[in-house]
Amino acid sequence: MSSRENWELQVDGSVKKTLKRFPKQDQVRISLVIGLLPRNLFFGDIQKMRGRDDVWRRRVGNYRLFYKIDLANRIIIVFDLERRTSTTY
Repeated sequence: MSSRENWELQVDGSVKKTLKRFPKQDQVRISLVIGLLPRNLFFGDIQKMRGRDDVWRRRVGNYRLFYKIDLANRIIIVFDLERRTSTTY
């Protein structure tokens, strides 16, 4: 179902901008996870967001990566990246 050749990955510009503000080691780790999304959308610590059929959250250490899945067009859209802190929730 999730062959790399068949999925298009789109990363919002705001995610790229936010990523540049993180420490280099975290940038590398998060970029790796983003790059692996087309291979397996549902691998790792993921959770479907309540009330939204197409939005998922992937945890990468202290960071949360939010993405939409368009099954009909086979597109993954990474639209938000946030750092979780003690005041996040």
